[in-house]
Amino acid sequence: MAESRQPGNVQSVARAFGLLEVLGERGGQAGLSELAEATGLAMPTMHRLLRTLVQLGYVRQLPSRRYSLGPGLIRLGDRATRLLGTWARPALVELEEATRETTNLALLDGDRAVYVAQVPSHHQVRMFTEVGRRVFAHSTGVGKAMLAQLDDEDVVAILRRAGMPRYTDNTHTTEAGLLADLDEIRTRGYAVDEGEQEVGVRCYAVPVPGAPTPTAVSVSGPDTRVTLSAARWMLPALERAADELADALSSTEPDLAPH
Repeated sequence: MAESRQPGNVQSVARAFGLLEVLGERGGQAGLSELAEATGLAMPTMHRLLRTLVQLGYVRQLPSRRYSLGPGLIRLGDRATRLLGTWARPALVELEEATRETTNLALLDGDRAVYVAQVPSHHQVRMFTEVGRRVFAHSTGVGKAMLAQLDDEDVVAILRRAGMPRYTDNTHTTEAGLLADLDEIRTRGYAVDEGEQEVGVRCYAVPVPGAPTPTAVSVSGPDTRVTLSAARWMLPALERAADELADALSSTEPDLAPH
């Protein structure tokens, strides 16, 4: 964790959030030695921060003496997710109108992809995924678009913690196969779910640039409509939506200037 040159109170806030992020990166829990190695904080400083976070409910100390993310984060996460869905809706509506297929926004939460917003297609036969649903990242378009934003070492760590269950004959079930796919995604700039989560469904997904956590936007539908040739006109619409969502996420800083 880089040392901040900001005043002490601001530095403490940055260090506290750094500890929470390290816990998140390690699947939600870690031992004291792991936290010390990852953050570079002195033990007295880390004990003080952890004690405060435990008191506030944002961290728990387990019987094993390890630390885990606490229930206080659930409330904040739920409210943040609702707000994110509100901010995302105009861009997703515009994307659905351009493609006439279901549009989704998802982000990487720990080892899973979680859907935070959706605009369903107006077609009678359409895809529907419940907002808040958590899915394995290796078998979805949004999940692969998010994994492609990470280093291979981090991807492998996620896969080994979460597993790689098979849903269809097209699902990746080996690390090597998925890593090769992620290399292609990084090169071409978008991910494709070729019936890897559900037979007969195709999904195109692109990353949302500059998001604070890996985030992706997608278009999904029956592969009879979301065809390989449709990528030529769906992908530009997806990229426009991703840029709009990036702008929405970057324009949410509060005005703290005195009035």
